[in-house]
Amino acid sequence: MQPPQSPAAAERPALTLERVSRRYGDTVALDGLGLTVPAGEIVGFVGANGAGKTTAMRIALGILAADEGRVLWNGAPASRDLQRTFGYMPEERGLYPKMRVADHLRYLAALHGVDDAAARAATDRWIDTLGLADRAGDSIEALSLGNQQRVQLAAALVHDPDVLILDEPFSGLDPIGTDVMSAVLRERADAGAAVVFSSHQLDLVERLCDRVAIVDAGRLVAAGTTEELRAARAGIRLRVEVDGRAPGDWAGRLPGVAVVGGDDGAVIVELADGVDDQAVLDAARAAGPVRSFAPVRPSLAELFREVVGR
Repeated sequence: MQPPQSPAAAERPALTLERVSRRYGDTVALDGLGLTVPAGEIVGFVGANGAGKTTAMRIALGILAADEGRVLWNGAPASRDLQRTFGYMPEERGLYPKMRVADHLRYLAALHGVDDAAARAATDRWIDTLGLADRAGDSIEALSLGNQQRVQLAAALVHDPDVLILDEPFSGLDPIGTDVMSAVLRERADAGAAVVFSSHQLDLVERLCDRVAIVDAGRLVAAGTTEELRAARAGIRLRVEVDGRAPGDWAGRLPGVAVVGGDDGAVIVELADGVDDQAVLDAARAAGPVRSFAPVRPSLAELFREVVGR
């Protein structure tokens, strides 16, 4: 399964994992995974622990080899030289603890072939953008975990990559750091980069990402915009509050209507295919004054639980 794309997105370069599989002995980490990350978009890559996200990212980067399948950029196989240009932010710390922040970033830029003047300019830019100006001369080990996370993002960006692959980039960040990280990823996508990141913070993924890809047991089980995922879910849900009646005591008798929850005196009902929401409204009115009647928009976290069955 590939994330659906608009015609405009389909015309842009994209990072693609095509039917990628990977085993570790008897353990299947990836099972024919397909994933597309168009240039100019942010794709949230979500799944439970052990679902295969990190393995997929490492294969995209060329750190791991796939047992089957291919990594493509703009429709052609991605060479090792090309993969080395991708910006990567690992979940674990990947920095030299004794090096000073600015020296470290200039060093990493040089490893990517950036000349000294450009490396210094890029280092200064990202140190300033990420709020690290007063820590530029400090060693990595002297920084808080949140500031180390900011340096790791700068390390992924300092050579101006076309592809950004980030594994749990928001881990350990406070709300201000999260806002800064979000703004940088949005700016990079708007500048034309293909950005994919994994995260367990599904509210953040829902707010920031253009598309979401849900992986379970090494397979892509759902993909698209949050609205597309909502449209594909089973049944319409409504939140109904009837004054003076206990939640659900009127709705549970309606054919094709299931009570699936409630809150603050209201009832949440799910309609089977073909059930008219106006018939539900008529039944609610017959039970008493209707104080609220509105569709329920499930969060990404709720959609995730439904898709993976947990």
